[in-house]
Amino acid sequence: MNLKKSVLFFYFFILLSFALQAQESTIKGTIYFEGKPMSYIDVYIKGTKKGVSTNNKGGYKIDNITLGTKTIVVSALGFKTLYKKVTVTANTLITQNFTLTEDSSSLEEIVVSGTLKPVKKLDSPVPVEVYSPTFFKKNPAPSVFESMQNVNGVRPQVNCSVCNTGDIHINGLEGPYTFVLIDGMPIVSGLSTVYGLTGIPQALIERIEIVKGPASTLYGSEAVGGVINIITKKPASAPKLSVEAFTTTWGEGNTDLGYKYKVGGTDGLLGINYFNYQTPIDNNNDGFTDLTLQDRISIFNKFNFKRKNNRIFTIAGRYMYEDRFGGDINWTPSFRGGDEIYGESIYTSRWETFGTYQLPTSEKINLQFSANGHSQNSFYGDTSFNANQYIGFGQLTWDTKFGEHHDVLIGAAYRYTFYNDNSQADFGSNAVTHLPGLFVQDEISLSKNNKLLVGARYDYNSAHGSVVSPRLNYKWNSENNEDVLRVSVGNGFRVANVFTEDHAALTGGRDVVFEGKLDPETSWNANINYVKNIVTDNSTIINIDGSAFYTYFNNKIIPDYETDPNKIIYANLNGNAVSKGISVNANITMQNGLSIIAGATLMDVTITENDITERQLLTERFSGTWNISYNFSTIDLKLDYTGNVYAPMDLPLLGDNDPRAPTSPWYSIQNIQLTKKINSNLEVFGGVKNLLNFTPPANSILRTFDPFDKNLDPANPNLTFDPTYVYASNQGIRGFIGIRYKIR
Repeated sequence: MNLKKSVLFFYFFILLSFALQAQESTIKGTIYFEGKPMSYIDVYIKGTKKGVSTNNKGGYKIDNITLGTKTIVVSALGFKTLYKKVTVTANTLITQNFTLTEDSSSLEEIVVSGTLKPVKKLDSPVPVEVYSPTFFKKNPAPSVFESMQNVNGVRPQVNCSVCNTGDIHINGLEGPYTFVLIDGMPIVSGLSTVYGLTGIPQALIERIEIVKGPASTLYGSEAVGGVINIITKKPASAPKLSVEAFTTTWGEGNTDLGYKYKVGGTDGLLGINYFNYQTPIDNNNDGFTDLTLQDRISIFNKFNFKRKNNRIFTIAGRYMYEDRFGGDINWTPSFRGGDEIYGESIYTSRWETFGTYQLPTSEKINLQFSANGHSQNSFYGDTSFNANQYIGFGQLTWDTKFGEHHDVLIGAAYRYTFYNDNSQADFGSNAVTHLPGLFVQDEISLSKNNKLLVGARYDYNSAHGSVVSPRLNYKWNSENNEDVLRVSVGNGFRVANVFTEDHAALTGGRDVVFEGKLDPETSWNANINYVKNIVTDNSTIINIDGSAFYTYFNNKIIPDYETDPNKIIYANLNGNAVSKGISVNANITMQNGLSIIAGATLMDVTITENDITERQLLTERFSGTWNISYNFSTIDLKLDYTGNVYAPMDLPLLGDNDPRAPTSPWYSIQNIQLTKKINSNLEVFGGVKNLLNFTPPANSILRTFDPFDKNLDPANPNLTFDPTYVYASNQGIRGFIGIRYKIR
């Protein structure tokens, strides 16, 4: 009898299994991007092992799905991850199509800046922020410099009210502390810290990676405040043709062109940027141009050579020329270098080349190289500044593994720098600098969810001797990657060149004074970064990224504007400087087409000397950025509202009788844009920049009526012509309109 019951139970179980299987259903569909089917896109059911990749027609099909509420996940590198909840009933066929949108901050993005090797952003022990062209298109700008204005904790600083040159501040640290690279190679050198961030064809930019905090262990000198790495497109994956052009109501015109071609079996990518502005405007009635006149062209070309076993060989080059002028509205080139009508006229010519060659060995060994030449012919009133700089750089890296838990990178680098100018500084033998270096890093997998990165670098500067830069990074992530914690400690060093980095040393009526020999600056940095990823029941994606940072400087070189109003005194700080604060970014993407990117940074940057602590000049305590977008999908129309806000900062004055305010006001630059997609190849856009029409006070440049100080007031002889009181551009509200066209 027991045997009979067992047999009956067995047959009942078999029949029940068939019945349950009979109730299983199928989900299928097609994945699109810009109206075209996309192949090799991952589609899976959340919480299960069921998933497929789309075929060459963009289609997918997942069979044998059990009953209940399921979440379909669509994941692709460079695109926002999509989620869709569906209710699966018995014996049904569910058709669900998806349309991909580009992602400006995907955790799946491949990054290289933190470790000098390609890893997923989520897996990197070093916090790296990634921004795609989609992010920068929300507020189109003619240069990378201006594009940075909506990145949290990063501020484009205008250094001169007359010629409008500037640099990039990261977490309150001045531009010379920011190391700028193209495709991982150190291209932007001392002279072009001021001018080199313009003219990079944005049509060729794949993404921009930002590392905040010292990175000297990998990149050597200058990487004290952070790294900005501009990654260009691979020729094979770039559009056949891309064109972006826009103009503004102020008369600015900018054109970006990208063109892909082949030479035999070699892929080539050509990029051209042209910017022109020749309309003198003086809305603040100070007699000087509010915006510099500019005529700039930049030509970029990149080759990817096909080799056996997919080994890398890429080489690229760029040439830029710019004619820039700011000053008296009545100035003409005939007054260049004279003392009748004041003008700042800068001719800049620059070339660059860089590349990577993977050696034909079984080990992954790469030879990376770059070289650049920068020539500047300029007059600041009747002060001549002519300079030439040539830099050659080579680096050999060996990427290997030791055992199962050690991912090691070993490298040797050498940098040659030649610099010469006609300034009053006596550089002597320092005109040529040799900088050989060795570095090693070991990424240790402590467990599935714990990584430790240890590294050290040794450099020998021919002018200043040995420098050692260690670092330590730790990363933990939860099982579902919803929580990520990173802790970083490291140091940086920098050899300063005042005339190539600080525009205040060249402009205006102040004398430049050096107190003793300028020694290299050193810094120690600690950073704690926490990332929280949330997907709500209605498929809203929320990413919160917060950091606390602390940087301590020794030997910092500070320009002293206040001891003597007629001088700028440069010396190593007899004390210390500290930059500390917290920064939070939030990225919210909703399925209804609304997305919000917002960030805020609260910081305190101070200088302590002779037991007296003061805030650093030209540094805000608080800054915030936002980017609100809504996609009207039914009519292919997108709205972007972007902006930033800055707290007051202390400003340099010419003594107690200076009529200008000692601090800047709270101010905000806000922009709005509408983008209409005509078809998969063409879109038009337009909007308004600086909606609030904010500009600094009209007297920001002191005594524009006497720029050569020929008629000083005997009662106030310290009040001289002074354009160093600057914190924002004088350019006010303006409209813009443009087009984007591409052929894939």
